[in-house]
Amino acid sequence: MAPPVKSGPRYNLMINVPKVRVIDENGENLGVMYTREAIDQAAEVGLDLVEVSPTADPPVCKFLDVGKFRYEAQKKANLARKSQKTQEIKEIKMRPNIDDHDYDVKMRNVFRFIEDGDKVKVTLRFRGRELSHQQLGMNLLRKVQDDVAEIAKVEAFPRMEGRQMLMVLAPK
Repeated sequence: MAPPVKSGPRYNLMINVPKVRVIDENGENLGVMYTREAIDQAAEVGLDLVEVSPTADPPVCKFLDVGKFRYEAQKKANLARKSQKTQEIKEIKMRPNIDDHDYDVKMRNVFRFIEDGDKVKVTLRFRGRELSHQQLGMNLLRKVQDDVAEIAKVEAFPRMEGRQMLMVLAPK
């Protein structure tokens, strides 16, 4: 059975190329040397030889403490993950004959969602005979589109899906 694959950078005896470009602990370029010789020099200083750029020709290695290097990389990854905002799709449901005040309340929510950086799916549900007056729904969605034109763009134009008409808005 093969040994488990290690994640993270290769270091010391895991580096399997004959020659590497070496940078010491102070950032000084020591030039290209044999990997074995570089590992010995790093050990003299009490550090590990860590491959920082494996795709370069020859690969670039640094004298570092592997544990500390991994810890710093993990901290940086966690910080990046914490600071990113995931975009959600919020849904606003309406009816074709919505009253003015109800419309204003729904639009206030649409504005809030878009300002928070979320997409908004506007769903217009038709019931009974309302289905024969689809132009009313289209006019309402056009009004929504005009009201949010300043801060949002239409990502999916109004379309019918069964008994409902859908439109998706995204922040500009």
